[in-house]
Amino acid sequence: MVEKTTTPAWWPGFYEPFRHLGERIADWFAPRSEAKATGANYQIAVELPGVVEKDIEVTLDDGVLTVKGEKHSERKEEGEGYFFSEREYGRFQRTFRLPADARGDGVSADFANGVLKITVPKVAEEKIQPKKIKVKTA
Repeated sequence: MVEKTTTPAWWPGFYEPFRHLGERIADWFAPRSEAKATGANYQIAVELPGVVEKDIEVTLDDGVLTVKGEKHSERKEEGEGYFFSEREYGRFQRTFRLPADARGDGVSADFANGVLKITVPKVAEEKIQPKKIKVKTA
């Protein structure tokens, strides 16, 4: 005989607040960034305070640019009658889908003062010169 189990009526309501928890946690650890387009390039700036260059990895795969790494940061304050310690650490990842006209072979990345600047060149626009087409008769 097979025993039939049923889900308690309260279970879906209990689960609902946790449904998108993973996405919220990922957003919390995702570094702040901005992206813009110029005439010849796309530029992405990613804020990475407290991160050192050796802990940053930038990859490009099938039109998706990924910045990932690990943050280690610690600050301590001590004084008369008080002590304060704040630590921040953890892995992070941020992805960007590049537009169709982005050239993956020319991507460059520079890191200074806690900001990673990524430059992605655009495919050069082909300028078609107007010309007259001769019409032939059969």
